[in-house]
Amino acid sequence: MTGRTQVTGGILAGGRGLRMGGVDKGLVEHEGRALVAHMIERLQPQVRGIVISANRNVDRYSAFGHPVFTDDDDGFLGPLAGIARLLREIDSEFLVTTPCDTPDFPEDLVQRLLARQFETGADAVVAFDGEQRQFLFALYRRSLAESAAAALAAGERAVWRWHEDLNLVEAPIGDAIAFANLNTRADL
Repeated sequence: MTGRTQVTGGILAGGRGLRMGGVDKGLVEHEGRALVAHMIERLQPQVRGIVISANRNVDRYSAFGHPVFTDDDDGFLGPLAGIARLLREIDSEFLVTTPCDTPDFPEDLVQRLLARQFETGADAVVAFDGEQRQFLFALYRRSLAESAAAALAAGERAVWRWHEDLNLVEAPIGDAIAFANLNTRADL
């Protein structure tokens, strides 16, 4: 098994969408389609399959044709909770995560993250845009499921702080514009 066949794509759509007035951001329309549809279209050619982390409107997300998983806790604990659940559910060696609101992320994201992992043997690889780490654009070994769950159980909510405990490397990918997310109605 090589390349994308080792990777499941995970779209993180489980947030509260507070900066957008509390709406379910993945379902907000952008250029005539839900944001999650844009994410699926961009991610699908890069991975063997897609899973979605969502805590509301599960039926609407399911209609996109991919498995949908809710967090184990209904308290909206943040993206780390979604990552922990998806790591537990996948059957591929790796999970690549993306948020639900960044439709122009690089078309070679997975290839570049995976190449960096093969080069270093790291357990996790995070995208670096030349200025900062893009914490939600990352590749994880499936074996990190226990680590993510333990971090949550210990009260951790920040993905970047969990990253500090991992064998993690950066992968230089694109620039900040490629990772521009649509956080507000004005951004749309």
